[in-house]
Amino acid sequence: MKSIYDSLSATVSKKITRAYSTSFSLGIYFLNRKLHEPIYNIYGFVRLADEIVDSFHGYKQAELFEQFKQDLDYALREKISLNPVLQSFQETVHRYNIDRELIDTFMRSMEMDLLKTVHNEQSYQEYILGSAEVVGLMCLRVFTNGDDIEYNNLKPAAMKLGAAFQKVNFLRDLKQDYAHLGRTYFPGVDFNKFDLQQKKNIEAEIESDFDAALKGIKMLPRGARLGVFIAYVYYRSLNNKIKSHSPENIMNSRIRIPNMQKAGLLLQSVVRFNLNIL
Repeated sequence: MKSIYDSLSATVSKKITRAYSTSFSLGIYFLNRKLHEPIYNIYGFVRLADEIVDSFHGYKQAELFEQFKQDLDYALREKISLNPVLQSFQETVHRYNIDRELIDTFMRSMEMDLLKTVHNEQSYQEYILGSAEVVGLMCLRVFTNGDDIEYNNLKPAAMKLGAAFQKVNFLRDLKQDYAHLGRTYFPGVDFNKFDLQQKKNIEAEIESDFDAALKGIKMLPRGARLGVFIAYVYYRSLNNKIKSHSPENIMNSRIRIPNMQKAGLLLQSVVRFNLNIL
């Protein structure tokens, strides 16, 4: 029965999400239950594409990515795939009318990681749009469930939240991206001479994105608001912790939030949500 395969496919995407991201998994848990599966399906797809370009070293990454693109196109066109991640993703795309342009923009950014290691202002903005902002918009399509007016009203804030998350990831993963993958995402920054002023400039950019995003979080449908707020609190706290470290520490270590602190942030988020003081 195809329903068994559909259920299995959704389970695979859920397991991928939980294996790769405890923070997003926690946020998803606090979404309305009916939103869990489609958001897992989106994250599973995003994660798999990212792994091809980031982790499959020693293999023919460009060929693997091209095959993935072809498989994605087939899945979206025929509404079926032998790849469980693509199967669950295409089902969500069609159920929630996720725009194909969002998917294509995301894939173009992932492909940039195979081709480009140093970004200028234009390519940086293009990469942020595709790797993060459109992912936020895919999720927003699920959260607003066909309400185009609500989607368009919340669109700018969703893009800012995705951008903030991605830029925090860039700072957190500087050691891996720069030292091991040879990538420089932030334009005009020489990480051989990374100083406090450059770091502060990046952090100010991130803070501005977070401020704009919070306005939209407060207007999300209630079933989506707490889960997204928890992810926001976690990432903003991670950014604050990064701000407390020197450029040298950022370059040489991966800053994390300890599990006990995550538990405290979770409790704080739930209390603030229940008191309506986001």
